[in-house]
Amino acid sequence: MGFSFFTYRAGARLLDGIARPGVSTAALLFAAASGGGLVAYADSAAESAPEPSQGAPKKKLLVLGTGWAGTSFLKNLDCSQYEVKVISPRNYFAFTPLLPSVTCGTVEPRSIIEPVRRMFEKKNKDVTFCEAECFKIDANKKTVHCRSAVGTNLDGNGDFMLDYDYLVVALGATVSTFNTPGVLEHCCFLKEVEDAQKIRRCVIDCFEKASLPNISAEEKRKILHFVVIGGGPTGVEFAAEMHDFLVEDLVKLYPAIQDFVKITIIQSGEHILNMFDERIAAFAEQKFQRDGIEVCTGFRVIKVSDDSITMKSKSAGKEVSVPYGMAVWSAGIGTRPVIMDFMQQIGQTNRRALATNEWLRVRECEGVYAIGDCATVSQRKIMDDISMVFKMADKDNSGTLTLKEINDVLEDICIRYPQVELYMKSMHMLDIADLIKGAIGDSHKESMVVDIEEFKKALSHVDSQVKNAPATAQVAAQQGQYLAECFNKMEKCKEDPEGPLRMTGGSGRHFFRPFRYKHFGQFAPLGGEQAAAELPGDWVSMGHSTQWLWYSVYASKQVSWRTRVLVVSDWTRRFIFGRDSSRI
Repeated sequence: MGFSFFTYRAGARLLDGIARPGVSTAALLFAAASGGGLVAYADSAAESAPEPSQGAPKKKLLVLGTGWAGTSFLKNLDCSQYEVKVISPRNYFAFTPLLPSVTCGTVEPRSIIEPVRRMFEKKNKDVTFCEAECFKIDANKKTVHCRSAVGTNLDGNGDFMLDYDYLVVALGATVSTFNTPGVLEHCCFLKEVEDAQKIRRCVIDCFEKASLPNISAEEKRKILHFVVIGGGPTGVEFAAEMHDFLVEDLVKLYPAIQDFVKITIIQSGEHILNMFDERIAAFAEQKFQRDGIEVCTGFRVIKVSDDSITMKSKSAGKEVSVPYGMAVWSAGIGTRPVIMDFMQQIGQTNRRALATNEWLRVRECEGVYAIGDCATVSQRKIMDDISMVFKMADKDNSGTLTLKEINDVLEDICIRYPQVELYMKSMHMLDIADLIKGAIGDSHKESMVVDIEEFKKALSHVDSQVKNAPATAQVAAQQGQYLAECFNKMEKCKEDPEGPLRMTGGSGRHFFRPFRYKHFGQFAPLGGEQAAAELPGDWVSMGHSTQWLWYSVYASKQVSWRTRVLVVSDWTRRFIFGRDSSRI
């Protein structure tokens, strides 16, 4: 029987069929590691697995959360195959990238939310929804403990328990204060729709309070000092929205106090938007300087009181106290208590998020999958499997690899270990020969032959490109769609779909291609009808045209035509009539 390296076709999301004894056209290759190592494949001529029995009871699928990850999963899931139940403390999906626009009335809160029951009804999905909060996951008993989010009575009927066969955890993340004193008590946050509504009320309250006749000029400066702690996309976009709200609307309504208004961004790093291209960060800082928005970089907030913020210079070590009227904390995300408790239960302590394998299954936890901000994918390192990779590529068992043998398996290596492709791209290497030549110094590409030690040396730095995907809506949505596609095929499989099938003789292969995040770009609205964007292909765009691109992309990404029409109408209303400055 001939052997080959495991293969996935570039355009195939999932591999249909199962390799089994007796199928003459199937080429079975052995699996190397039970935790998801290199696995052989069965060729495309293998018979498909039989459909599950029509009379068999449906597996119970429980989904926790209706954010980006959970909603994307449910939208793409074939619910007819499972008994689906959804648990979430909110009965709607919120388009969170537009939350900064809600804070200043550019967009109304109801324009960016879609009731989940409406979504299920429109797509004819048989889903049971409960508005409740999960406060405990018991992986051993395969149960979750929940509490009603709409109030409980005195006899405790608000608590209930559900069992599952498959559990999808999509609970997202919470705000991280880094244990900074006073943050929880005195700062506003921008994580939920309710947070944006609270900020909107606080902004108007500050202006109304500063307009009272018994307020001194010094007090007015303090009350109208709006501080944003955190120079990431959320903080920068809120500062830009706040500035537009001020210069386009509030100066007309509060002309007597407009000179007292100040907006400050405090960033611990050397630049704001440090996850963007350097050109975008520089453009944003220059624009904010022209707009009068103060950017304090290299400062870490160490304390927040009811009327002042104490920050410390990272370079000079000097502490500075700044009076403020309203502070918005957007400095990071943290782990929800239920996730922390679950991680301790399964032995994943001292982590920020649940560790999953490349198929988004929680490690060492059968039937439990985690997607979105509450999870992080642990990409397998090629150096852990380097001997196996070499053996699988060495088809003639010569103990050496030719350039042809390496190229034959390169596509498969890049799929299983995407850091190889990323490393070659970062080093501006055209092909695998450049990578090998850089390690062994062989200038004759065609005659290149490497042994195991030279092969290890060539790939020794590849794993440096292993990075976790960012905690963004884009990542969560892609994970939800990927996992739904896996679940749509999963019930056709007799064994574990994401690992090697444990068949006779230890042979097996993967059913599903591992998850791989594809970055489609990111935006940073900067106010004044200007925006910056990183686009696919390492393109950078800045200015007024980019703002209109932002409008079109964000309108198209709405989850329904209802919200799409509402958001566009809100933008149109703002252009014609300005923003609503009422406190409601």
